[in-house]
Amino acid sequence: METPRILVVDDEPVVVEVVERYLQREGYAVHTAADGRAALEAYARTRPHLVVLDLMLPQINGMEVCRSIRENGRTPVIMLTARGDEMDRIAGFDIGADDYLAKPFSPRELVARVKAVLRRSFDGQYENAERIESGDVVLDPRARSVVAYGTDVDLTAREFDLLRFFVTHPMEVYSREQLLERVWDADWYGDPSTVTVHIRRLRTKVERDPDNPEHIRTVWGMGYKWQP
Repeated sequence: METPRILVVDDEPVVVEVVERYLQREGYAVHTAADGRAALEAYARTRPHLVVLDLMLPQINGMEVCRSIRENGRTPVIMLTARGDEMDRIAGFDIGADDYLAKPFSPRELVARVKAVLRRSFDGQYENAERIESGDVVLDPRARSVVAYGTDVDLTAREFDLLRFFVTHPMEVYSREQLLERVWDADWYGDPSTVTVHIRRLRTKVERDPDNPEHIRTVWGMGYKWQP
């Protein structure tokens, strides 16, 4: 089995050193970059399986780096932000980031999130899964592709996992906390607002009218459910 490659991008040498050491202990092949331009060059050269990306970078900021990565593929991205500001998180999720951590953070927590994202993205969990049709939405788990209303939809790894969970549990109501536990593997460290942002992004991609969703329905005071 190929050793997962992780690209760590941060302009703080101490952060890079600590993160690199913890990830290497888990058996990952780690590449590093200290600014946005170097990050894009390293991404093109190494084709990592996951990117740990600081938002506040010299040369090219982390948002632009994330946007470029997303335009070139579905590589999962875990954002690092010094401020932990909600608008930073929303902006990052809007351009396709899969998770975030606010500085200062625990290296063990970062490793846990890396493992969770890689496990859900690359462990072959959908190897024998069948094509799923739910109303106007069709998922092919093996190809990780989605068609909504006859149009191909480009989803991040996390968005795909969330959508697949919904369509395989139709008409069941789940709170944000339950979705964090079931989709993010994050019952002990997750931020419920992460679910809210991903729900909004999914609606813009798979609903005919995101402001009046037919499929991803809000059950006020309880959570969300999938209406086939």
